[in-house]
Amino acid sequence: MASMKRKREPSPSPSPSSSSMKRKRELSPSPSPSSSSMKHKREPSPSPSSSSMKHKREPSPSSSSTRQWKYEVFLSFSGEDTRKNFTDHLYVALKRNSIITFRDEEELEKGKSISKLFEAIEESQIAIIIFSKNYASSKWCLKELAKINECSKEIGLIVLPIFYDVKPSDVKKQTGTFEQAFIDHQKCFEVNIKEVETWRTTLKEVAIIKGWHLQDR
Repeated sequence: MASMKRKREPSPSPSPSSSSMKRKRELSPSPSPSSSSMKHKREPSPSPSSSSMKHKREPSPSSSSTRQWKYEVFLSFSGEDTRKNFTDHLYVALKRNSIITFRDEEELEKGKSISKLFEAIEESQIAIIIFSKNYASSKWCLKELAKINECSKEIGLIVLPIFYDVKPSDVKKQTGTFEQAFIDHQKCFEVNIKEVETWRTTLKEVAIIKGWHLQDR
């Protein structure tokens, strides 16, 4: 009976082991690429930023130190006040020390060659301005001064003022002889008001530059 019982009982089929199931799962097709990886493949490399492109397109400005100067010093002065005394002594001293200096001659003013003066200012490294009692009375001096101030801002012209027998405050505030000079300019039909205002502003800006205050000697 025991032997018949053993024959009737079929042997149970073995359940698949975890190791075999694991092998079957590994045979399944690999998953499709993730969206992040596909996105990474689709995205092109970033283009150069506008700032970097701008940096490449724009040439670097030339340095003022590389400019070739024709003159080391330009002298701006009133011939009526100082041509034959202080300015003449200064000019001789500069030449003696081998400093290439531009000083306009009397015939240049008579010929009204203001463009030559402007050219000389642009070709100078330093401008020495000798303010004197009648400096503002001369339209030539004021035109020179405006050009010097312009070149100081645009090309780095060095400005050195000398206050010869005038107070720096008279130059800055246009008082004393400077006040009368501007009254006369405003009456002159050859000078427009806009130009006069430019001269006033220029005097204010240049007068605050540290310079030398000299008494008549």
